[in-house]
Amino acid sequence: MRQGFRVIGHAVRAEPRIFAGAVLGSAVYGVMTVGSSWALGKATEEAVLPAFRDGHATTGALLTAVVLIVGVAVLKAGGVIARRVLAGIMQYRMQARSRRDVTRQYLRLPLAWHHRHPTGQLLSNAGSDVEAAWAPLAPLPMAVGVVVMLVTAAAAIVLVDPVLALIGFLIFPAIAALNLVYQRRLSPLVMKAQQLRAEVSEIAHESFDGALVVKTLGREDDEAARFQAKAGRLRDANIAVGRIRGMFDPLLEALPTLGVLAVLGFGSLRLSSGGVTAGELIQVAYLFTLLAFPIRALGWVLAELPRSVVGWTRVQAVLTATGSMEHGATRLGGSGGARIEARDVEYGYTPGVPVLTGVTFDVQPGRTVAVVGPTGSGKSTLTQLLVRLVDPDGGRVLLDGIDLRELARGEVSATAALVPQQTFLFDDTVRGNLTLGTGDGAVPDERIWAALRLAQAEGFVSALPKGLDTRIGERGATLSGGQRQRLALARALVREPRLLILDDATSSVDAQVEGRILRGLRDGSGGSTVVVVAYRMATIALADEVVYLEHGTVADRGTHERLLLRCPGYRDLVTAYEREEAERAALGEEARDDARDMEDLADEEVSA
Repeated sequence: MRQGFRVIGHAVRAEPRIFAGAVLGSAVYGVMTVGSSWALGKATEEAVLPAFRDGHATTGALLTAVVLIVGVAVLKAGGVIARRVLAGIMQYRMQARSRRDVTRQYLRLPLAWHHRHPTGQLLSNAGSDVEAAWAPLAPLPMAVGVVVMLVTAAAAIVLVDPVLALIGFLIFPAIAALNLVYQRRLSPLVMKAQQLRAEVSEIAHESFDGALVVKTLGREDDEAARFQAKAGRLRDANIAVGRIRGMFDPLLEALPTLGVLAVLGFGSLRLSSGGVTAGELIQVAYLFTLLAFPIRALGWVLAELPRSVVGWTRVQAVLTATGSMEHGATRLGGSGGARIEARDVEYGYTPGVPVLTGVTFDVQPGRTVAVVGPTGSGKSTLTQLLVRLVDPDGGRVLLDGIDLRELARGEVSATAALVPQQTFLFDDTVRGNLTLGTGDGAVPDERIWAALRLAQAEGFVSALPKGLDTRIGERGATLSGGQRQRLALARALVREPRLLILDDATSSVDAQVEGRILRGLRDGSGGSTVVVVAYRMATIALADEVVYLEHGTVADRGTHERLLLRCPGYRDLVTAYEREEAERAALGEEARDDARDMEDLADEEVSA
């Protein structure tokens, strides 16, 4: 409960005016609820009883009665409206603030942190966990406001008969004990349910993301079964939570009624002994019925506290996560190609299992370097280090002689651009995808078309129905793989980076187009330094120098021709693709010869 009230206190401090307005509306409602009995009594004395006594009622008396009753009803309705509207505003503002905080934290945290946390959990943190954290804010103003009614009624009870008040007030320790048991029973169940929500979200995300794999392998039933099993566990967890809440709510509702029965039981004894009058006993019993609603309102808040604490704890785990990248204050100057250096760089995704070890090389400004190596040698990891998506465990990465960790926020992204293996396009127009983050109209069309020409994408973009303003669907679904890759490359080029890194970014593009792209980058990219992860010999041959990685280390470096002569591993790797293409061509020619032979044989049989 202490944790729950700390969460509520955080919201009250964040939105004090809205909370005060909601509580004021609730207080007006509470006072008018008690005042309605006074208004009815006053109307009875001033209008009803004189009418029975005298046979008629004066216009003034009737008007007074109407004004009293309607006035109380209007104030009561106004209090309800103010309470509900302001409570909703407070709740949704806190949810929006928490979602923004969680999203900003996601963006601040390094890629290494995201590798350790599944996407489904991150979606759950920003979704259901935030909603759970602020769920008590909806009934909170009512619960606080009707405390006025609770205190007023309790004071009236004490003034009428302290003995009966003491007996009736025993319900409050009973409520405290009931809530203690409830909190301890419910909290672990809610924690389990929230975790299962994240796991269900994770499975759903994987299934949607991997829809092509699932369908092509015919695994729909298996995925459905996997989702059903986890959803069944979530259902059982929610039922367990609902069962506890289903027991708590009726007991909480019953306690005020038990208090009224206790007051009537002991009050009858005091009535027979002359301790109270019949009117006083009825008055105390009626006042105890008024206590039922404030207690019920408090119960609504108490019922939401365990879920709120669990949601807040999970959100705070994100907001307090360590590992965010620190930035310096150094700014980069100059123009043209940038110089990039790696000095004894080491990195591993798992402690004790290095992916890169002692990697050292440099790329001079304006030159093109190909990074080549077998699968698992650390090429993609190296590209992430060069643009500081992750920081090395050891060694340094330098840009124009400055450690990336010493550069001010935004300097690396303003200087370097990475086009990764997996192309991601947004459900937006071509223009929106290319100018992403620069604002509407910030990049002239001439610059966009220049980037498209350099990426060999001008032709197919011009052929689209609306050109640059054509929407390309989620993840660029309306485009081919090669077209998506060329748009991703143009998106990087439109920023005119001084350092361009291509991580197998043209794998879906045919060899001729890829060659034109790389030649264009060398001749028309404004002198940018280019680092390209490549496999095809024709692509590698266009580079000024080659860095060959093997088992996470730089096994050799030099020109393509020299490495072919002196490095057997490099020679075997880069010629493997050419051999495969030659074998495919040979098999195709053999198949065509067989087909021609079959046609000739068929013609001879027809002639015979």
